[in-house]
Order: sequence, then C-alpha cells, then structure tokens
Amino acid sequence: MKQVTLHIEGMSCGHCLNAVKQALAAVPGVVVEELRIGRALVAIDESRVTPAAVEAAVTGAGYRATAAAG
Repeated sequence: MKQVTLHIEGMSCGHCLNAVKQALAAVPGVVVEELRIGRALVAIDESRVTPAAVEAAVTGAGYRATAAAG
C-alpha cells in the first residue's frame, strides 16, 4: 500500500467530510487513514487503483483533489 496525501478544495463542513469519505470508501483498493477539511491521507493498493482514479472519485463528489505521494 502506498500512502497518498490528497489536498482537497471546496470542503467546509461535516457534510463535506462525509461526502468525501463515502466517495473514497467506494473506490476498491483505497483505505482512508485520516480525513479533515481540506486534506485526506489515504493508502492505495497500486495494483487496483491509481492516484488519478482517487482524485476522480473526489471530483465526482463535487470537490477538487490533488494527490501528492506520502
């Protein structure tokens, strides 16, 4: 598992946290390790998912994410 930090724009409340958490949890191969407004730390199974796919899941929930290793 590779740790990836997501910088997330557009989050401002508990509803935002829940929406992002659900979006990330729905992606096979992703484990949410830490989530707070504006940032998420996830572990990804690179054989199942790419950082770009994780970014796309967050985008699908209505936010903008940029992935950075570790």
